[in-house]
Amino acid sequence: MAEKNYFTINEISKKTRVPEYTIRYWESRFKLLRPLRLASGHRRYTARDAELIGEIKDLVLMKGYTLSGAKKVVYSKKKPGQPAQALRPSDDTIKLLEDIKKELQQIVKEC
Repeated sequence: MAEKNYFTINEISKKTRVPEYTIRYWESRFKLLRPLRLASGHRRYTARDAELIGEIKDLVLMKGYTLSGAKKVVYSKKKPGQPAQALRPSDDTIKLLEDIKKELQQIVKEC
């Protein structure tokens, strides 16, 4: 049986023992925590996301860090010289994806 690659927020909540509303809040505070969003708006988390949530939980709830302090610790563990924005697609990539989406929508309308 293959291991799952993506998890729902409910599964991640149970796995990390962090309430769903807390996970959603942390998403707004930590740019590294950006789950895949389906067209329906549902979130899909990776194992890496679960590890990050566990790390944030440990720092904030167990060790007493503030969110700002936890953010500094989490971001300091990133590879030196790698900006936080490196995970975001370029403007050209976004434009290309938007063009592809428009073409696909047009094809669907014609069918």
